[in-house]
Amino acid sequence: MVLFMGLFSKNKPKIKVQTIKKDGYSGWIKCTRCHEIIHANELQENLSCCPKCNYHYRLSGSQRVKLLSDQDSFEELFTSFKPMDPLDFIDTESYVNRLLKATKTSCRDEAVIVGKATICETQVALGVLDFTFMVGSMGSVVGERLTLLIEYALNHELPVIIVSASGGARMQESALSLMQMAKTSAALAKLHEEGLPFISVMTNPTLGGVTASFASLGDVIIAEPDALIGFTGPRVVEQTMRKKLPPNAQCSEFLLEKGMIDCIVSRHQLKQTLSDLLTFLTHQKKPKSPLLEKPLKKIPQKLQDLLELSAIAGQ
Repeated sequence: MVLFMGLFSKNKPKIKVQTIKKDGYSGWIKCTRCHEIIHANELQENLSCCPKCNYHYRLSGSQRVKLLSDQDSFEELFTSFKPMDPLDFIDTESYVNRLLKATKTSCRDEAVIVGKATICETQVALGVLDFTFMVGSMGSVVGERLTLLIEYALNHELPVIIVSASGGARMQESALSLMQMAKTSAALAKLHEEGLPFISVMTNPTLGGVTASFASLGDVIIAEPDALIGFTGPRVVEQTMRKKLPPNAQCSEFLLEKGMIDCIVSRHQLKQTLSDLLTFLTHQKKPKSPLLEKPLKKIPQKLQDLLELSAIAGQ
C-alpha cells in the first residue's frame, strides 16, 4: 500500500528531460535563381556569385572597392560632405531617422564611396554607389561627391569609373535630388571635352535618376549579367502602359541586344576588362594581356570590336 501511494504521490521527484539546443543558421542558403543549396562560405569565395548558375548577388560598396582596386591603393576622398534634411521631410518616419538607421546598418555615412585608386597599376578616379545605404539612392551629397570626383579627375587628368547600384533619386530630398542629375551630367560633359575616358559599370539594380543621368553617359557602358537596368521597375511600367513587357525586358542581356549597353562582363573578369579598356582609352603602353591577344569565350564579340576600334583611334 505504501509503495502504491508513493507511485502517485504529488511530491515524487519530477523526471528531468535533457533538451538539446536547436541548431541556428548553419550557413546553407538557397540560390535566388536556380534554387540550389549552396554554402555561404562557398558563395563568398566565388565573389558572391552562385557556383551553380553564376547568379550575381549584390556587393556592398566596400566589397566592390576591394574587388576592383589594387590592394591598399584606394584612398577615399570628400568624406567631409554629410547628408542633411533641408526639407524637414517626414513620411512614415522622419528623414533624419532613416539616415540614422541607414548609417547603422551599412556602417557608411552616405550611399556613395569616392576616391582615387589603381586598377592593375593604372591610376583612376573611382566612385561606387552602395545599395546597403537607402538602396543606393542619389541625394544631394551623392551628387556632390560624384561631381567633385569628376572635377578631381579633370584636375589630375585621370580616367573615371563609376559603379552604379541604385534605386534612383532620393525622394526625401525632392527637387534637390533631381538637380544632381544635371550636375553630374554637366561635370561629365567637361570630362568628355578634355578627352578623359569615363567607364560606367551598371550592376543589379540600376534604376531611376541614376540610369537617366551619369550611368548612361559612359564612353563605355558595362553591365553585370542579369542586372535589372531601367528608369523604373517592370511592374510600374506595365501598370502605366497597360501592356505586358517582353521577357527580361529590363535585364542587361535584353539591353545589350537593343544597344543601350556595350557589353556584359562577369564579375570574375571585370577588373581585368577595366584594365584593358583603360590601357586603350588612355593610350598607355602596357604588356598585352590574354584578353587582347585572344578573346575570352565569355567576353562578347562587341567588346572585342570596341577594343580594336579604340586601338585604331589611338594610332
